[in-house]
Amino acid sequence: MENVETQTNNDLSVEEDGQDISREEDFAELVESSFHKVQEGEVVTGVVVQITPDFVMIDVGSKSEGQIPVDQFKDEDGELTVSVGDEVQVFLEDTEESSGQVRISKSKADKIRIWDEIAEICDTEKTICGKVVARVKGGLQVDIGVSAFLPGSQVDLRPVRNFEKYIGETFEFNVLKYNRKRGNIVLSRRPLLEKAKDKKKNLILHAMEGSGVFIGTVKNITDYGAFIDLGGIDGLLHITDMSWGRINHPSDVLKVGDELEVKVLKFDQDKERVSLGLKQTQPDPWENVDERYPSDSKWTGTVVSITDYGVFVELEKGVEGLVHISEMAWTKKPRHPSKLVQVGEEVEVMVLNVDKAQKRISLGMKQLKPNPWDVIAERYPEGTKIEGKIRNVTDFGIFVGIDEGIDGLVHISDISWTQRIKHPGEIYKKGQTVQAVVLNIDKENERFSLGIKQIHEDPWETIPDRYPPGTKVKGKVTSVTDFGVFLEIEEGIEGMIHVSELSKDRVNSPSDFTQEGEELNAVVLKVNKKDKKIALSIKSLDRAGDYDQVKGYMHSQEVVASNLGDLLKENLGNSFGKE
Repeated sequence: MENVETQTNNDLSVEEDGQDISREEDFAELVESSFHKVQEGEVVTGVVVQITPDFVMIDVGSKSEGQIPVDQFKDEDGELTVSVGDEVQVFLEDTEESSGQVRISKSKADKIRIWDEIAEICDTEKTICGKVVARVKGGLQVDIGVSAFLPGSQVDLRPVRNFEKYIGETFEFNVLKYNRKRGNIVLSRRPLLEKAKDKKKNLILHAMEGSGVFIGTVKNITDYGAFIDLGGIDGLLHITDMSWGRINHPSDVLKVGDELEVKVLKFDQDKERVSLGLKQTQPDPWENVDERYPSDSKWTGTVVSITDYGVFVELEKGVEGLVHISEMAWTKKPRHPSKLVQVGEEVEVMVLNVDKAQKRISLGMKQLKPNPWDVIAERYPEGTKIEGKIRNVTDFGIFVGIDEGIDGLVHISDISWTQRIKHPGEIYKKGQTVQAVVLNIDKENERFSLGIKQIHEDPWETIPDRYPPGTKVKGKVTSVTDFGVFLEIEEGIEGMIHVSELSKDRVNSPSDFTQEGEELNAVVLKVNKKDKKIALSIKSLDRAGDYDQVKGYMHSQEVVASNLGDLLKENLGNSFGKE
């Protein structure tokens, strides 16, 4: 049998390129040469047979192993990625004829594999993973095993202003086109992002048909709300939808990076806007709030916010009521609520009104204390004389402290019967003690009216009796106007001399006739008690026979002495005869 096999081998004949090979050694040489001809310049599969500190030895089926620097088998962290016995793909460059040593390369094999993968991806629309490594003109440079270009228009769905923020990031890409000969590869993210967005839209629409609840991450916080990343699409969580209670700023309850459960309230597919709600994922505390907080019930709450018009008090989580500034105290009227309470302070309140539809509760603090206005009218009936200190002086009057924190107002018109007062500050100062008379108490409007002049009798009650028409008076000029002169005939009592009553002769301007502070004689023409007015005349003194007292004020002194007696008689007869 051995002879037969030997004979067969000896007789073995192979035809290769037109040559007959009959010897066994020639056949082995042919097989070996054929192996090198087929494998050189191609990617082959080898087996790791040894790992040294510097090289990885790989058997590719040749006479000797090839070696590759060990760094080509380490990851980004410097960790070795292969072990002895692992199969790896390498590029067989060539084999030395004399030693049979083969030169192999892993990096070249990786590049060839990547180009093959790129060709497949481009044909099948698969994706490839790559890392953005640099900003280049028109876009970004991406490392996918070989260098590729990502145009700026393909980086995101929206125009990108800051390309640097993508450097170092790893993404999935589509291959738009490639040229293997030139080594050009163009990538894109847009199709992948659009698909993810469409998928997220469908998820949102599907979720809205059910519970509509998503887990999102706080991406950005503004004064009016927060933007939540739902995993490819952003939604706005408005400040009013964060809590059933009052929130001063979204940052009070959220911070960037927080994960939270939100509910989709509205989705505008055309504008791609998603409105979210956080409080809607929790029970509405305003449900049956009118039953839990009936009118006139008393509660203890916490001041959570202070405004110019009142304070908001939290009765329970998500339920707040307003104590208007007018409902904080019966008598103390603070300029600002912060004068009475502070944020975080616990206060006792009474429920005044509940508007469930508008989610509003009106509260009161003063209602828990006795109302001093209930007894003030009994303690101070009209006509009662009181004494108190001036607490405030205004343009329209002065406020006098009574008791129980109640102030009475003395209006400017009730300060004096006779004195003309432009501003109460001319006479009174804050802290000064005064006496006054109670004029009126308006409990409903909480007004206490006082009068100072009413302490004394009205002098105008006796003026008509004391100054009948024809009475000669003497006084000091207190004011000179275009239409006449005001003359004080006793303290606080003034009469007016019209310009036509200053002289028999024409007077163009009262200031040409007299000045303030000058004393004049006049006669009473008329008294109007109701309007508190006295009409005086200098010109009528002549008719009353008192020519000598007015001659110094007459512009014309050329009067014939012989006719004086007749003139006086005639005038006296005409004036008093008519009276």
